[in-house]
Amino acid sequence: MSPPIAPPGWSRWLVPPAALSVHLSIGQAYAWSVFKPPLESALGLSGTQSALPFQLAIVMLGLSAAFGGTLVEHNGPRWAMTVALVCFSSGFLISALGAAVEQYWLIVLGYGFVGGIGLGIGYISPVSTLIKWFPDRPGMATGIAIMGFGGGALIASPWSAQMLESFGSDSSGIALAFLVHGLSYAVFMTLGVLLVRVPRGERPVAGTPSDVEGVQVSARSAVRTPQFWCLWVVLCMNVTAGIGILEKAAPMIKDFFADTSTPVSASAAAGFVALLSAANMAGRIGWSSTSDLVGRKNVYRLYLGVGALMYALIALIGDSSKPLFVLCALVILSFYGGGFATVPAYLKDLFGAYQVGAIHGRLLTAWSTAGVLGPLIVNWIADRQEEAGKHGSSLYTLSLFIMIGLLAVGFVANELVRPVHVRHHVPAQRKAADAERQQPESAA
Repeated sequence: MSPPIAPPGWSRWLVPPAALSVHLSIGQAYAWSVFKPPLESALGLSGTQSALPFQLAIVMLGLSAAFGGTLVEHNGPRWAMTVALVCFSSGFLISALGAAVEQYWLIVLGYGFVGGIGLGIGYISPVSTLIKWFPDRPGMATGIAIMGFGGGALIASPWSAQMLESFGSDSSGIALAFLVHGLSYAVFMTLGVLLVRVPRGERPVAGTPSDVEGVQVSARSAVRTPQFWCLWVVLCMNVTAGIGILEKAAPMIKDFFADTSTPVSASAAAGFVALLSAANMAGRIGWSSTSDLVGRKNVYRLYLGVGALMYALIALIGDSSKPLFVLCALVILSFYGGGFATVPAYLKDLFGAYQVGAIHGRLLTAWSTAGVLGPLIVNWIADRQEEAGKHGSSLYTLSLFIMIGLLAVGFVANELVRPVHVRHHVPAQRKAADAERQQPESAA
């Protein structure tokens, strides 16, 4: 499939909606928890078993992004979005079959393995294209798209819950809900496939920087630089800190104020989780756009430095004030989302737009690692503290100080980021040959 070249006069502002249609769809992954209780009841599963499709999907997200990034760069965004559409929708359809015949392994295979490949390819599919269309504002452009992944659950969660209520929460109802999800997301993601275009030349809008000027580094060379691994540590530490709160948000706020005169109800805890999702989504567009003005390194200093301060406030005086606890958690989750959305532009600053999508895919292995580390630290320590007879906010104090330490490690790694050495740069002749090969005959 040839990359779709934009015709003369094509507006670059049509590309972010194409990216959003994919990211809003695959962002459904954050709403998997809606299906957990019905699956546990209908198929007799434990909580650990019902989490398996989601965990496998996140692992496959990182692996498919890492190993498929070069293919995405070579074949273009339309090919990548088509692969994402087929895999993500097929995952739901296989899961529907699994629920209908009550074979749980089919749900793990469908949603976790096949759908997880769709998550990874879909996540990186628009990044390189957006950076090429918006060389003057790469942070804002990638922030718009990646905001969709954070906001997908805000749509999917109530939609899925309503569907289960209408169809029933037995195996037949779950199967029908999976089927509708698969077909609906296929239609919605098709809009992105049809709408996406790559720029005709190296300078998509008059007056903007060229996407082939300056430093350009291949994906193979990038992973051999200390800058790549410093950013890997930065992303991993920032995500570990954020996902630790996100995964445990509802029980955490209830535990923090369980011994007070005004404990937090279950409905209020659910509202707190919704607020965190909104902060996660707002941080993706807000902080990544800010990075275009203040610079990537400075905005990561904010994420990691102020994030550590927010954790310290929660650990030391968070149980004395609900507004303070909620405010600190919202700031941390906005930094969590901002870290995801800003990192593609940070990679473009360091390695250029040459193969930034493939480099971004390799960097997302940090997300897979953090997805295991964050919940493991918070849950394991809380369980051990509870066994030791502790309760309330003391269940989380040690976890919070560990998160502060991790953010400090990320802060140091960010300070160590320097411009990439010239020996890693792509030679000018190779850049010109690659640019010429990517242009269609009609554009020559």
